[in-house]
Amino acid sequence: MNVLLLGASGMIGQRIADELLDRGHAVTGTSRSGAVDGVDREGFETLALDATDADAVADAAADHDAVISALGPSEDADLDILVAMAEAVLSGLRESGTDRLLWVGGAGSLYVAEDTQFVETEDFPDELVPLAQAHIDAFEVVREADDVEWSYLAPPGIIEPGERTGDYRTAEGELVVDDEGDSYITCEDYAVAVADELEDGDAVHAHLGVGY
Repeated sequence: MNVLLLGASGMIGQRIADELLDRGHAVTGTSRSGAVDGVDREGFETLALDATDADAVADAAADHDAVISALGPSEDADLDILVAMAEAVLSGLRESGTDRLLWVGGAGSLYVAEDTQFVETEDFPDELVPLAQAHIDAFEVVREADDVEWSYLAPPGIIEPGERTGDYRTAEGELVVDDEGDSYITCEDYAVAVADELEDGDAVHAHLGVGY
């Protein structure tokens, strides 16, 4: 496939780019500056893009089979930018004619009980609540887009660089935990889950938790 990867310069975005390239897909990776450090391979191109500009997203998405968003706010940005980016990306996709979207979300949106999201628990760090809520607000925008073939993949409580094993589990709308109650995955294995969903399309219009 020919994939537009928004936010390719981030920790997760870089791993998704590598996983897609390993599978033979062509990737156009975007960042605010156009620089994507750590990915310099055949089949990879870079593009400077303001993801709050729907027209720019439309131009970038044209002639691509799918768009993957690994977007996140910069350290000095207002967290409301996540909602603005979700709105612009969806508008841009509609204008471009590309209707497949995979969105890298936040763990806070996942449920740990019938009426309790992870962000509402004592285990969720207080300092991350505003960011988690911004991700949830952006998800609400994405989930209303019935005319776009979206999939929302949320990581577990902890995601960090590590080994690629190819193993992971998913759960519809739920935080994935292992037998010890830990909620964890490496960026590399999360990227495997994203690439698998891109290729298989088993979770269109679905909110998936990913973890071990």
